[in-house]
Amino acid sequence: MKMLALFGFGSVILRGAACTVNDLLDRDIDKKVERTKSRPLASGALTPAQGFYFLVFQVLLWLGFLLQLNNRSLIMGASWLVLFFSYPLMKRLIHWPQAFLGFTVSCGVFLGSAAIKESLDYAVLLPMYFAGICWTLVYDTIYAHQDKKDDFKAGVKSTAITFGDNTKYWLSGFGVACISSLALTGYNAHLAWPYYPFLAAAAGHLAWQVSTVDLSNKSDCHRKFVANKWFGAFSFGGILCGILAS
Repeated sequence: MKMLALFGFGSVILRGAACTVNDLLDRDIDKKVERTKSRPLASGALTPAQGFYFLVFQVLLWLGFLLQLNNRSLIMGASWLVLFFSYPLMKRLIHWPQAFLGFTVSCGVFLGSAAIKESLDYAVLLPMYFAGICWTLVYDTIYAHQDKKDDFKAGVKSTAITFGDNTKYWLSGFGVACISSLALTGYNAHLAWPYYPFLAAAAGHLAWQVSTVDLSNKSDCHRKFVANKWFGAFSFGGILCGILAS
């Protein structure tokens, strides 16, 4: 329970720091996007210097979190910052920035394993890592469809723009790959049978998202994006019950 609470705290801090970096680097772009023009830095409510000081505070909290872990985890977690802080730049450089985001956020599976087990079981971690990348490509592509017109005008790249009218075909493929990888994760980790009903529920939820989302409706894209909390809950619940029943 201590590690669960500790990683919950760490994930909130790191996500917050990543959002701060994103808002700092994208403040000029955010001014051109209807949904983001009211953000504190874009609107001028906060100065870049104030944003930077807040970022330093968040990074110090993150380092404080890492100091509670072993040395291997400390090095991994400190290195992870480079990936998180690079993500906003990817929207200017590559057409698949959502994939880079997936590569980045999914690294948490390695950090968690190194901290708790002090080892890396790649037969379990690699399919889980790949599942995380595919899930990110689903939810963040849906999210990006909210701003695709403004992003295109501003020169920002995204999978929403890259996939265009074929988005749902891509999302379906990523969804199948995600669930298949999670099934392989459960098999390789020898999780007990309760894991699989939860996985089936997660699969149904993902299928519902992809099949019903109206990619031309900003409000519906936002609703489907937020609904991913349930996919995460099903996945976490399955892992927890699968471990407890093993």
